[in-house]
Amino acid sequence: MLTYRERAVIRPLRPLIRLVRGPDRHEDFPLPGVALGGATWLGYLPPDCTDILLVINPRTGFTLERVGLRAHGNILAECLVKRPLRAVAALYNAARGDERRFRDILRGTCAATPRKRYRAWASSRRRIEVQSGPAAGPPIHLVLPARRGDGAGVTETLRSIAAQIGAEWSVTVAWLHGRDAVSDTDARVTHTDWPGNGTLRDLAPDAAILGVLTPGECLQADALARLAGVLATPDGPEMVYADEEIAGADPVPRLKPDWSPDLALAQGYPGFTLCTGALLARLLEMSLGDPEDCRIDLGLYAVAAKPRRVAHLPRVLLRATDTDHSVRHAERLERYLRAIGSPARTRVESGVADLLWPLPEPAPLVTVVIPSRDRLDLIRPAADGVLNGTAYPAIELVLVDNGSTDPAVHAYYEQLRRDPRVRILDWPAPFDFSAMTNAGVAAARGSVVVLLNNDIAVLREDWLDAMVRQACRPEVGAVGAKLLYADGTLQHAGVVVGLGGRAGHILRRRPADSPGHLGQLRVAHEVSAVTAACLAVEKHKYDAVGGLDAEAFPIDFNDVDLCLRLDAAGYKTVWTPHAVVAHRESTSRGPSIGPARARFEAEADRFVARWRDTIRHDPFYHPALSLTTFGEDLE
Repeated sequence: MLTYRERAVIRPLRPLIRLVRGPDRHEDFPLPGVALGGATWLGYLPPDCTDILLVINPRTGFTLERVGLRAHGNILAECLVKRPLRAVAALYNAARGDERRFRDILRGTCAATPRKRYRAWASSRRRIEVQSGPAAGPPIHLVLPARRGDGAGVTETLRSIAAQIGAEWSVTVAWLHGRDAVSDTDARVTHTDWPGNGTLRDLAPDAAILGVLTPGECLQADALARLAGVLATPDGPEMVYADEEIAGADPVPRLKPDWSPDLALAQGYPGFTLCTGALLARLLEMSLGDPEDCRIDLGLYAVAAKPRRVAHLPRVLLRATDTDHSVRHAERLERYLRAIGSPARTRVESGVADLLWPLPEPAPLVTVVIPSRDRLDLIRPAADGVLNGTAYPAIELVLVDNGSTDPAVHAYYEQLRRDPRVRILDWPAPFDFSAMTNAGVAAARGSVVVLLNNDIAVLREDWLDAMVRQACRPEVGAVGAKLLYADGTLQHAGVVVGLGGRAGHILRRRPADSPGHLGQLRVAHEVSAVTAACLAVEKHKYDAVGGLDAEAFPIDFNDVDLCLRLDAAGYKTVWTPHAVVAHRESTSRGPSIGPARARFEAEADRFVARWRDTIRHDPFYHPALSLTTFGEDLE
């Protein structure tokens, strides 16, 4: 067991522990990042370990507070109490010599904490970072819009501001429909009337750094100093936000991703922000409506302004109210899109807004590429779903056949060849998913290509429409779909780089309608990678990065590598919940054992070597969330 603390920094790299197991063998494990200042790691120490090395981020002031050792029996006993069946599974895997499964079962049970137990988890990890020396940068001006009746919330918020350490600040409380009596004598606080027909500049004419709070929100004592410190760094951002917890008997954490414009538009997830520079100059001209809408509008206009740089400080610095603003956000988003003349419109389901991007006119030709071999039970429903179960009007299907010998499959191919939308390419060489896919894309006539596994079944006729709408956006590279197992549970809702030590699918085996942390699974949003079992991308973008890397990743990790290379080329990856298909994962290839397992591990090692920093910090997965479990648990 390791207990350590780190300072809050933007884009932190998780600490890395290396267990040396002889002269030519070692294992690396990313450790938990921080959300409250401190963190704890529990990990398996193999009997042949000769050295333990730590790789740390010098920017964070990493301090190792405690090193402890727990016996296997102690861990197994805890596992038996928490999840008895997992304890049995751990013992079974230990008996069969599967060290990885033994280790991960125990870690997932004893080292990860469900978010509903956040209070207990947070109590041992909270650290207040006292700012020494003068405040960084110019004073911070805070605006607190309020209605008559908000007096108790205003008082609570002002108390938290007055307790700030190491920051210069002033506050304007702007009241609508009269003022409540607030016991406040601080000269830095001004009370005024809400300028309903004015702009934000009327409330903060001389602000150099501006933030908008909501009555009842409370800042941690070091919040303003931490956030202003980020703005004051060389080449600092124009906007910064942090994490928060929702107040209540059982507080709930809101651990946010790094800057995600699509998610910010759809849900306004940044919440309280500090803005400065050219971005602030534009925001000060924002027209004011209802006080409740002020921060919603501020967030929407901030996205529209396309700030030069936005920073996320992964630290819980604010206690928020549990008010759900999703309905008001959806209403304001639709008005905002019309006001700026955006081609996008909103899609509202159960009060949650998502963006509906337009299709180019005419709809571009889409080439669906499916590598396959035999297995009529798979390829027939996959091809039939594309050709006959899809509403999209312009489709080409390219099958890359890897030496099928089943007469029934060849007979089916003859039927398909009668359809002018279908072409079948022969690939007589050994199975190589990346090379076969690249060959199919090279033969594609469509401007958009969809990589599709032969074990995919179309469930909704609008799946391709939803993917093409995203793929044709200039800033988007790869687009992923919502994949379901045969039993209807989630198989793919985006890939987290670092999950399981390499990369993995988040929330596997959860109910299909799971909202996900922050409700992300209800809307299209940025992720680091998506699976090539169903992936759309414009052909010119695919070609620009060289397609799938058949040399390094012939079978596995090729899709994640492609997405990360597209990101490096300036194209973001988007997952959409509106493209829904079923996936019988790896049915046609079967499990990786023997030589196949050795090949998998070799590709995994190459992936880790190429993308080690992303493994240590997936920008769309908070560093305090577990990389051992697949359910967004705390660690």
